[in-house]
Amino acid sequence: MRPSHVTAFMINPAISNQANQHEQTDMTTLRMLQTLLLTLGLSFLLTACAKETSATAPKPAMDDPKAQLDYVVLGMGCFWGAEKRMSELPGVVDVESGYANGDIEGSYDAILAHERAVRMGKTAKRNHAEVVKVTFDPAKATLETVLAKFWESHNPTQGDRQGNDVGSNYRSAIYTHTPAQLETAQKTRAVYQAALAKAGLGTITTEIAPLKKYYSAEDYHQDYLKKNPDGYCGLGGTNVKYPGVKTGMQAAAPNAPQLDGKALTQGRQLVVFEAVDCAFCKQFKAEVLDHWKSDVAITRTLNPNAPTGWKLEKTLFATPTIVLFEKGREVSRYTGYNGDKARFWKWLGFQLLTPEQQKIAFEEGTERAFTGSHLDEKRPGYFVDPITGAHLFRSDTKFESGTGWPSFFNPVPGSITLHEDNALGMRRVEVRSASSGIHLGHVFDDGPPPTGKRYCINGNVLKFVPDKGK
Repeated sequence: MRPSHVTAFMINPAISNQANQHEQTDMTTLRMLQTLLLTLGLSFLLTACAKETSATAPKPAMDDPKAQLDYVVLGMGCFWGAEKRMSELPGVVDVESGYANGDIEGSYDAILAHERAVRMGKTAKRNHAEVVKVTFDPAKATLETVLAKFWESHNPTQGDRQGNDVGSNYRSAIYTHTPAQLETAQKTRAVYQAALAKAGLGTITTEIAPLKKYYSAEDYHQDYLKKNPDGYCGLGGTNVKYPGVKTGMQAAAPNAPQLDGKALTQGRQLVVFEAVDCAFCKQFKAEVLDHWKSDVAITRTLNPNAPTGWKLEKTLFATPTIVLFEKGREVSRYTGYNGDKARFWKWLGFQLLTPEQQKIAFEEGTERAFTGSHLDEKRPGYFVDPITGAHLFRSDTKFESGTGWPSFFNPVPGSITLHEDNALGMRRVEVRSASSGIHLGHVFDDGPPPTGKRYCINGNVLKFVPDKGK
């Protein structure tokens, strides 16, 4: 990791020596060169020093170089998500990740190390907050609008944390550079506190203070989620709208109805908490929900609260979050789907399967011969994945192999994947479920016609679904 630092730029001696060689022949040229070098040197020094001072000039608006810009520094927890959220606001021309108002060096490594020291009681020095420096055009977005977006985009009631990110470096903060900004920040806090209280939420803990010190974060932190589309940074608001200001808030859906707990499954129920215009929510729907066959009931909502009469163990901080409820109480959650279906199904599998099933499914275990399920099952129907419910084998492809495990000569097309297995000193072909990725068994070349294959499957990781009416 590269720490932020100030670099002193020096005039290149080689260039000066070359100028001296021409001094006798062209004194005018030398003076011009010296003037140019001095100008460049000062320019470099000013540019370098700007990296550690709170008086950094805002970057110019690309579409209007004459625009009079302003800036404010905001702490909202992880600055990757904060940068993305604030850049969505019309009128914002630049958002830079950084560190502010601490008593130490302004680098990522230093801040993490200092926070560990703080927790162990080894230092009383104040740590920096992860912040974003928001440069905006007041003609297009007032400071109140910028701060309204700030209030809506995170949970300002959580103290030294934001979601699962815990520490003083994740504190909510507004750092201002003029008395007028400070006054506006305090006024918006009062407005949003009233809105939170009306919604039954807690007291704002956001620090509002003049900006004393600011460091730009390392290059790899800038525009992080643009450079890493699969990157994850949890950031969620309270879904309480800032009164009277349009911010284009994409995550909030304050009018979304709360789910009725009485109308949901009282045993096991999955709830997918989503946000408006959430790319990963749409991806989860396309890749998982649109193909849902699991026995576990699942529903979606834009309201961040638990179904009426039910209980969430903690506040939601990112979308999508998939929560498993049992008898109205949260028992587990999966936060931050990013396209890794196998990881999601493994999470759900650990909630649904017995320890014996988990050993087979996730550790490539094998049940003892003649002890598993479905050896004698002959009814018409399908053997399905116990987690996803996807069809694996049709009962009319099952045959008596005498091996002690359910055996099939043909899978449902597209239902399985095959993998080389050299464990235990043997060369075998492993069979996995294509939908969840769990281990099922192995396939051998000693089966009956028409395929000549024997899919030797652990019965305890199969579920049988008979045909209707059978």
